[in-house]
Amino acid sequence: MKIAMLSPLSWRTPPRHYGPWENVVSLLTEQLVAMGVDVTLFATGDSLTRGKLAWVCERPYSEDPSIDPKVWECLHIAEVFRRADEFDLIHNQFDFLPLSYSGFTHTPLVTTIHGFSSPSILPVYKKYNDSTDYVAISQADKHRELDYIATIHHGIDLAQFPYREDAGDYLLFFGRIHPHKGVVDAIEVARRTGMRLVIAGIVQDEAYFQEQVEPHIDGSTVEYIGSVGPEKRQEVLGGALALLHLIHFDEPFGLSVVESMACGTPVIAFGRGSMPEIIDDGVSGFIVADVADAVQAVGRIGTLDRRACRDAVEQRFTCQHMARAYLDLYQRILDQRENHRPWGHYEDLLERDDHKIKEIIVKPGERLSLQKHQRRAEHWTVVSGEALVTVGDQEIPLKPGQSVDIPMGAVHRIKNPGDIPLVLVEVQMGDYFGEDDIIRLEDDYDRS
Repeated sequence: MKIAMLSPLSWRTPPRHYGPWENVVSLLTEQLVAMGVDVTLFATGDSLTRGKLAWVCERPYSEDPSIDPKVWECLHIAEVFRRADEFDLIHNQFDFLPLSYSGFTHTPLVTTIHGFSSPSILPVYKKYNDSTDYVAISQADKHRELDYIATIHHGIDLAQFPYREDAGDYLLFFGRIHPHKGVVDAIEVARRTGMRLVIAGIVQDEAYFQEQVEPHIDGSTVEYIGSVGPEKRQEVLGGALALLHLIHFDEPFGLSVVESMACGTPVIAFGRGSMPEIIDDGVSGFIVADVADAVQAVGRIGTLDRRACRDAVEQRFTCQHMARAYLDLYQRILDQRENHRPWGHYEDLLERDDHKIKEIIVKPGERLSLQKHQRRAEHWTVVSGEALVTVGDQEIPLKPGQSVDIPMGAVHRIKNPGDIPLVLVEVQMGDYFGEDDIIRLEDDYDRS
């Protein structure tokens, strides 16, 4: 199975510090590669992967202001679809824009919807609802006007988040500094409980930070430590008494919530979006209604077993769970595709009583079985790419515009020896064109 994994360009994959979408893409890609899947990661040129890296934009635009996001996003997405025929499936983790390219390829497209940044993007998802497949990252994030093939929760690498049995002495806010994320509410909870608050995250709303957050930062009762990268993340999360996730929007998933629980740190969260789906109230944290409830929950945090927080993640939110769920989904999509084959795919163009016409696309390096037919002859014409055709004892190389006849009963096979997809038109002539007229003598995929 060959998968094209399309990552965003805002940050490196995996991110150096912030970049939740890129983080998920990296975790999924690396786990799929470890499971033996052939994955090509389309990301920034400085990205890191054990799969195959494909890129047109050298650096992430959020780290290099000289990069025009619109220009390079267009080039980035176009490159994936230019090479679409090389893959069995394209996994889009890039939001709605790649959907508008989906009509230009027969390669299946599955899109993980990482939440809806605005209701204004919904028309794009609605337009391609019937022709592509959508995955929700939580039940709560499903839109009633869309159809979903699956709900697959994000997973994390547990090795990056070691369990800590001992509780720390501070409360933690971990996320974007933005009104949606409830930093001010976290500050108020810390003030009322008399506990120290550590704030970690990128400043996404500068005015909000300067006017409502920064005046409270004194380095002792409220400390801001900036954006935390992978090296320090486990230390900050694991050393907290509790994570405060007092959100003012419907959270699509909440990676920091799962990461905190993995370290053994329970979460106190407003019950919006996916939070009741992720947090087991009274076990791995508390779902609260307002700041007053959150203050009370801090007082009860010692009643929770930190090991139960870790167990919840081990059972439901690992990158292994995530990768297995996606791999099962990929296979289900391909199995449902009638004309998909291990070597590529074909499209029926015309069928009459005495002839049939197909377009056949063979992936680079792949070949069809050595076979013969009892009730039809064939004529192959190469449209693009190159072919190596076996007819009886002959091997015949073909380039675009060249053709070959396959007499009825002749042993034959076709191979793509090139590095781009081979596209050919096959004309069948006879009185029967069913797949059961294929007599396989030798096959690379154990179908003979």
